[in-house]
Amino acid sequence: MADRPTARISSRKTPRQTRSTELVSAILEAAIQVLAQEGAQRFTTARVAEKAGVSIGSLYQYFPNKAAILFRLQSDEWRQTHAMLTDILGDAAQPPLARLRTLVRAFIRSECDEAAVRIALSDAAPLYRDAPEAREARAAGARLFKRFMEEALPDVSAGERALAGNLITTTMSAVGKEFSEIPRTNIEIQAYADGLADMFCAYLRTRGGSSPEDGMPAQPS
Repeated sequence: MADRPTARISSRKTPRQTRSTELVSAILEAAIQVLAQEGAQRFTTARVAEKAGVSIGSLYQYFPNKAAILFRLQSDEWRQTHAMLTDILGDAAQPPLARLRTLVRAFIRSECDEAAVRIALSDAAPLYRDAPEAREARAAGARLFKRFMEEALPDVSAGERALAGNLITTTMSAVGKEFSEIPRTNIEIQAYADGLADMFCAYLRTRGGSSPEDGMPAQPS
């Protein structure tokens, strides 16, 4: 039976005991499998409970509806993405364009490895797109990339930096989604990511960015 829509998307309670934590983990793992196999349109709490081998009542102790489960999966993905951005873009030991190249490789790999779940979560986005947590996740990512762009292009105007950053993030997101919609080999993923990174680095060098390997400023044309 399909879930009735509801505005509530937060979990009912946080598990505190080991057994409760294991139950929630089993529910979320089952949710990932159902989402990947069935997609967002056929995703229901009943299917998740069956896959997890738990009663629907046990599931409802922690997740009031399917939107809450999907939001938890999306929230976990946001946290993982934020951690990746922080680790890569904040690595001051590497020159900015080297960090950008690493980010593009990691992003394209991630998009391909988790394509089925990401596509389904994207389809489910209307359930939680305007939630405060969703807005904060987007804002946190934007702040990280803004700081990175200030390092990558320190000598241009704020407007030009913002334009460059928007072009990179929008392009990376759009082409990564399209590229990952069919299965890819490791060689294809690496070649595509490197080609995309080459484009971004070349673009930033024309704007005064550093070279990806040695951090030296681009030579004037």
